[in-house]
Amino acid sequence: MNIIVIIIIAVTCIISYFALNNSAVFEKYKFNVGAINNRKEYIRLISSGFLHADFMHLFFNMFSLYMFQAAVMEFFGGVGFIVIYFGSMILGNLFSLLIYKNQPWYSAIGASGAVSGIIFAAIAMVPNGISVNFLPGWLFGTLYFGYSVYMMLNPKQWDNLGHAAHLGGAFFGLVYSITMHPQEAMSNILFLGIMSVPLLYLAYEIFVRKRIG
Repeated sequence: MNIIVIIIIAVTCIISYFALNNSAVFEKYKFNVGAINNRKEYIRLISSGFLHADFMHLFFNMFSLYMFQAAVMEFFGGVGFIVIYFGSMILGNLFSLLIYKNQPWYSAIGASGAVSGIIFAAIAMVPNGISVNFLPGWLFGTLYFGYSVYMMLNPKQWDNLGHAAHLGGAFFGLVYSITMHPQEAMSNILFLGIMSVPLLYLAYEIFVRKRIG
């Protein structure tokens, strides 16, 4: 595993653990629409990606990152990995800021947007070259996004995780992959299309039916 990935996972685990035991830090750095829009605390667009609701949430995101990071490193290198990870994190949170702009109380945490970008970039390159718990990578990705869409569209099931960030993060990972390796990405368009179905449905619910925001 590349040293960059090790550092990101280690720093995320340390900060998440510290924040879970310090509510003041957790509240100060989580994603919050009101704090960002009204007090211009833009650091939250990044800091929230290093916070998690509990150890299971942390493990799931870091496990997903670990499973998909090798393909991203192979095709995009260390710099590309960093661009995808943080670009997806920021765009994912900006998307959340957009759809929840009328809900200043909305808060969320997690590296979901960043991990979504990594997953999409990896699947764009090797859809069948990754296996997660005996599932092909593209199927795991589909289930990953399907769960997030379900949680977003069912407010009573809302768990304070950054599910909205998945859409923006996945979009960044996909666009970056197509830009850098168009031939490989387009040759796997079927798998990308399948994995995009939950996200396309979410976009329909947000922009057409206006169910969120």
